[in-house]
Amino acid sequence: MANVGPARFGVVGSGWRTEFFLRLAAMAPEHFVVSGVVTRSAEKGSALETAWGVPTFRSSGELVRATHPEFVITAVSWEAAPRVTKDLVALDVPVLAETPPAPDLDGLRDLWSAVGSSGLVQVAEQYVLMPMHAARLALLRDGVVGEVTSVQVSSTHLYHAVSMMRHMLGVGFAEATVSAQAFSAPLANPLTKDGWTGDASARPAATTLATLDFGDGRMGLYDFTDNQWWNPLRSRRIVIRGSMGEIVDDTVVRLVDATTPVTSTLTRHRLGVDLNLEGFDVAHISFDGRVVWRNSYLGSRFSEDDLAVTGLLSRMASWCRGDGPAPYPLADGCQDHLIGLAIGESARTGTAVTTTAEPWAR
Repeated sequence: MANVGPARFGVVGSGWRTEFFLRLAAMAPEHFVVSGVVTRSAEKGSALETAWGVPTFRSSGELVRATHPEFVITAVSWEAAPRVTKDLVALDVPVLAETPPAPDLDGLRDLWSAVGSSGLVQVAEQYVLMPMHAARLALLRDGVVGEVTSVQVSSTHLYHAVSMMRHMLGVGFAEATVSAQAFSAPLANPLTKDGWTGDASARPAATTLATLDFGDGRMGLYDFTDNQWWNPLRSRRIVIRGSMGEIVDDTVVRLVDATTPVTSTLTRHRLGVDLNLEGFDVAHISFDGRVVWRNSYLGSRFSEDDLAVTGLLSRMASWCRGDGPAPYPLADGCQDHLIGLAIGESARTGTAVTTTAEPWAR
């Protein structure tokens, strides 16, 4: 019989990302329970206990022995992440490692050598689960635009953007040749993850453009400007081109017979608009009269990014319980960062960088 009840997880770390997970659990306690948090200091632990009502510990071992979580999230610095992941695997605990799983290529190779064969490590890569991206992926799986040949992403940075490209193109662990350039131009930066800055002055901001050639006619175009995640002066765009049409943001054009191109849209159905009193949620996304994505957390008032993360947490719990597939294996997280590192290297050196098959490629 399958396990039931809310997903029960621990967290190692005490930064803003940890509080992100604590907030989601507090908003949907019927779905998620935080068994405990590991902090380096008792002072920080006391502050989290007061703010969130969760127990805290000074080590991963204490957390695991005292609370028996189904899995543990590593919300720590890039440098600390591999060590914490190894410690948890040594305790025989499933791990959801924050992105990236290690800071550099040597770190990725070392981490894979240490824990890759354990089968215990997944990566907290949520972008392919964001509602509209998930809806686009559903259309691609249905072959709506034919064979996918290119994906252009101007939305998020490096490994996140690479994850979207790899999954939408279906390239798996194919080697990639990356050609990148960085440019600087003035841009106001009025909003960051910490809130409105109150500063409308323009300062230099970098934009990185890169082409990613995955072979066999499959390519990606990467376009990212500093702080594009939050800056309201820079939009997010995506173009997915296939042999029988394309998806541009929410618009889908495809050929339905030899002389008939048809245009349709991906449409969000939102609650709480006008006289609707059902709350404020994205209920579902439809395409030509059928639902291609549905909100599993109606009433929780999650943002679309929240919905992606909660979807990942639920999939992680299902996997731990033997009820579903691996949500995002370590090998995929390593491959995303490998190509993201190549983008950075190419932009710095001005030369093309070609990745090679790594031990995690399969």
